[in-house]
Formats: sequence, C-alpha cells, structure tokens
Amino acid sequence: MTTQAPQQTESFQKLQAMVKRIDIAMLTTIDKSGNLHSRPMSCNGEFDDDGTLWFFTSSQSPKVDEIDRQQQVNVSFADPNKQEYVSLSGTAQIVQDQQQLQRRWRPTLQAWFPKGLEDPTIALLKVTIAKAEYWDAPSGFVAHTLGLLKAVATGEPANGGENKKMTL
Repeated sequence: MTTQAPQQTESFQKLQAMVKRIDIAMLTTIDKSGNLHSRPMSCNGEFDDDGTLWFFTSSQSPKVDEIDRQQQVNVSFADPNKQEYVSLSGTAQIVQDQQQLQRRWRPTLQAWFPKGLEDPTIALLKVTIAKAEYWDAPSGFVAHTLGLLKAVATGEPANGGENKKMTL
C-alpha cells in the first residue's frame, strides 16, 4: 500500500489555499528572555508544495537574532469573517540567496524595501513546516448564528466545522 505525501492530499491543498487567501500571518519567535514575540507578516502567497513558507524581511530585524538563537517558530493565520484559522509550526532560517530573492520578489514589496533587490539588508525568512492545523467553520453571520442557536436549543456543542491536523 502506498501513502500520499501530505503535500498531495486534499487536506494539504485546502491548507495551502487558506494560507494563500488569508496571506497576513502572525509570526511568533522566542526572544532572548525566552518570551514569545509575535508580529504580522505577509507571505505574499508563497507557500510551496513541499510545505515551505517564505517571507521577505530585513537581515537587521530583531526577529533574525531571535531565529538565530531559536529556530522554532509558529505562524498563525486568521480570517474571522470566513471562520478560517490556521496554525503552522516549524523551523525558520534566513536565506540571502539572490536567485530566491529575485524569484519571489513582488512589486508591492517596494513599500518596505524602497531600494528593491538592491537593498543590502533584504533577506528571505524560510519557514519549513513540521506540523499544521486548520479550522474551517461555517462562515457568514447567519450560518454562524444559526449554528449557535441550534447548539443552545439542543444542548449539544456547536459544530465547530472542519478541523484537520497534519504532520509534514
């Protein structure tokens, strides 16, 4: 019996589509005091089929020092309007490969990197995902409200929608 690689499963494809659609994530690292530190980041639709996320960053950003000390990170995406939520955990590393930078560059990044690819501090933050989980509940105010009302009326827990866990 052969098993599919996680990247080929319907669940992985759904996860990938959710990440690309939501785009803005909270990247959580561990600071030098051992505390969790989160900040918003855009992955610019860069979620590869092998389970790798890519973010543009400055090599002089404090998150680079945090990742140098501790590579474990979490990346969380949320779209409350659609009731879609994603949590990804894995390891991060800084990549300054010019070919990768050129391949992943988007004109909108000029807002953060005015010198573009000529900026000497421009780098990629590569996150290799080890574990992923997503929640996809019925969206829209009416569907959500009806689900809550049904739960109250029947005494049964509300249907939280689809929840999938994956190891990559």
